[in-house]
Amino acid sequence: MLSTIFAAALLASAPAPYVATVPVADGTIVETAVAAGNFKTLVAAVQAAELVDTLNGKGPFTVFAPTDEAFAKLPKGTLEMLLKPENKAKLAAILTYHVVPGSVKAADVVKLKNAATVQGQRVDIKVNAGKVMVDGANVVATDVACSNGVIHVIDTVILPVDGTIVDVAAKNGSFNTLVAAVKAAGLVETLSGKGPFTVLAPTDAAFAKLPAGTLEMLLKPENKKQLVDILTYHVVPGVAAYSDQVVKMSQVPTVLGTPITVTVTDGKVRLNDSNVVATDVEASNGVIHVVDTVILPTVKKTADAPTKN
Repeated sequence: MLSTIFAAALLASAPAPYVATVPVADGTIVETAVAAGNFKTLVAAVQAAELVDTLNGKGPFTVFAPTDEAFAKLPKGTLEMLLKPENKAKLAAILTYHVVPGSVKAADVVKLKNAATVQGQRVDIKVNAGKVMVDGANVVATDVACSNGVIHVIDTVILPVDGTIVDVAAKNGSFNTLVAAVKAAGLVETLSGKGPFTVLAPTDAAFAKLPAGTLEMLLKPENKKQLVDILTYHVVPGVAAYSDQVVKMSQVPTVLGTPITVTVTDGKVRLNDSNVVATDVEASNGVIHVVDTVILPTVKKTADAPTKN
């Protein structure tokens, strides 16, 4: 317990952007946060989200812990809204976005560009002139060792993307045709589901490259099956595969069942005959990579293609 109190004293006195390394604490992550005294809001949020047992568990976990001052920087009313019982899932998503599986000490954090969180999305890590930032939050104290992991203290609450793949695509403005096709195919509910999914998203310009009349034909109700086949050929199921993972693959599986070939040449990535032009657009249920051409599955029989009326 003495080491816990000593750690708390150092945390309370460490001025930003000074990064203090503190000795081993006896308690769990939750117990250490309670003893420190400047994580009252975080502890209250963990209790409201019913994550106490999880963060008192075996772990190990790495927690980027916002101070009370960090929570106070949120827009007025945000915290009160998140603490309401009906918003428990959203609160839990935000809190688990601050948690990385495993015990990652500061010396290892600074070697990373990103880290996968328990919530599912990645946090971005930047090091500049000895200062470490996690998703724009400054790390102000490090290596608070707990019995089930380690705490690094940050000065800002970091927030995950809370829109689904469909939401993100709709708000982007470059995927109007894709969103219309997803609606016509009846796939909105699926791609708004839990996932995770990796979506290879053609832009409006990509759809415009299709032969004249093709899109209009595909959007007809009688051609829904072919439209579904094409769209599900752009979806990798069960995983949010980030670009650094995709480039290590020779093929990616698809919901349609037919894999897509991955080719990397001079740092440029192609998926079949389509170029990847943007990567790692995060959503609450997966990740989007942007492609410049609609990727069409091989048509086995001429009869499978819909006829133009």
